[in-house]
Amino acid sequence: MVTTMDSDLLAIQEMRTAVKAAKDAQQKYMSYSQEQVDRIVKAVADAAYEKSAELGRMAVEETGMGVAEHKKIKNEVGSKAVYESIKDLKTVGIIKEDKANKVAEIAAPFGVIAAIIPTTNPTSTAFFKTLISLKTRNAVVVSPHPYAVKCTAESLKVCEEAAVAAGAPSGLVQCLTMSSMEATQKLMTHPDVNLILATGGGALVRAAYSSGKPAYGVGPGNVPVYIERTAKIEKAVENIVNSKSFDYGTICATEQAIVVDHNVKEMVLRELKKNGAYILDLEEKKKMEKAISPVPGKVNPKIVGKSPQTIAKLAGITIPDGIRIIVGEETEVGKHIPFSMEKLSPVFAMYTASNRTHAKELCLSILSLGGRGHSLSLHTENDEVAREFAVDMPVSRILVNTMSSVGAVGGTTGLLPSMTLGCGTFGGNITSDNVSAKHLMNIKRMAYGIKEIELPKNVETVPTVQKSETEQIVQEMLKSMNSTDKVDPETVSTLVNQIIKQLQNN
Repeated sequence: MVTTMDSDLLAIQEMRTAVKAAKDAQQKYMSYSQEQVDRIVKAVADAAYEKSAELGRMAVEETGMGVAEHKKIKNEVGSKAVYESIKDLKTVGIIKEDKANKVAEIAAPFGVIAAIIPTTNPTSTAFFKTLISLKTRNAVVVSPHPYAVKCTAESLKVCEEAAVAAGAPSGLVQCLTMSSMEATQKLMTHPDVNLILATGGGALVRAAYSSGKPAYGVGPGNVPVYIERTAKIEKAVENIVNSKSFDYGTICATEQAIVVDHNVKEMVLRELKKNGAYILDLEEKKKMEKAISPVPGKVNPKIVGKSPQTIAKLAGITIPDGIRIIVGEETEVGKHIPFSMEKLSPVFAMYTASNRTHAKELCLSILSLGGRGHSLSLHTENDEVAREFAVDMPVSRILVNTMSSVGAVGGTTGLLPSMTLGCGTFGGNITSDNVSAKHLMNIKRMAYGIKEIELPKNVETVPTVQKSETEQIVQEMLKSMNSTDKVDPETVSTLVNQIIKQLQNN
């Protein structure tokens, strides 16, 4: 017990020291020019890109999740692609000016960013959050996932060294190396932390939102993919299998369930097998359900980011070595239906839709189980169908005729490259954007007067007569009368009030 307490105390002290160092460095960094900032950001992006392969291997070795070659691609997106998307963004001084309306916009940094990193993408997310923080003159304090501390810390070391070599103040990039949930929670409530960038499980994101700090959090991505009857089946299935097998399904935007039009189901099944899919029979499906979710309503963490062969062995099923994904046909959706949940692994559910309306109902049920606001994938040659789904589905991204996993993060689409995908209010988030540098700065506005407003002049007002004045008038009237006169004071008071009201109305 003493050892555990000591570890927690040391972790909390490490966190406080990191925040102080980050704040001190950020105070200096605030005075840097746009040219200085851009030079630092480019140096960090180049260094991260150069180490993409090495850190990809390190991530797989430490976490046991994913594919090293695919982690390399993620690291390249998190470094080079992110840099290319933000390099021309103005983040210092006056960043925009409307001369006609005499309004100028001025950028100001948030300060210290607390960044929570997931175990599924520990190095690419670290690169991404560091780059967008430095671009906006913020400091960043990173809390890695307990199972990915070494590779995340090494990624940040690469960033920090490159930043300092390019002229940044030492201490801008900090990493907490002592795994402690208590330290992470205290980081999110630290008075010198100005914003939280939370990528991780639902409990952690909720903690970020309840910290009292501004926070960008993301929701789960139980992504359905609809294969509509007009789709180019060969290409669609190839994209889907490539996407689902990419890094063994660890990107939250990866497809989780195929919804196929009944008219093309047999063609889809044929293409799935051709592309390395293993279709489970009923007995195998029952075994796989227990492997996916030994405890009802919860996905087994032992399958996350694992190969199909590893998952099959865990389920007691034998599959060929060349299999890339595992598919189980399903008809129901719910927490008690393992195949319908977000599995973050190369395991697919497949539903058959009788028509487009039925397909929408299935997609909505899958999203409502745990993916509202995130993404939906669609393969069709009918643009009207794509637009209909885009309008009707409660998601922030609709990926058409592409790999959902890579497309959602900007790899194969024109979306902003990002490793933090907002889910909007559909999923309880503040933004539906792909979060980037533009989300990490305050924008002040200076506005000159350009319009004149005429106020009414010489407005006559009738003074309000208080109750005490009414009583005074009544008393004076009573005194002026003869004592022999019989006068009711209440009657006089009523008459006076009526006269006063009439005068005010006039």
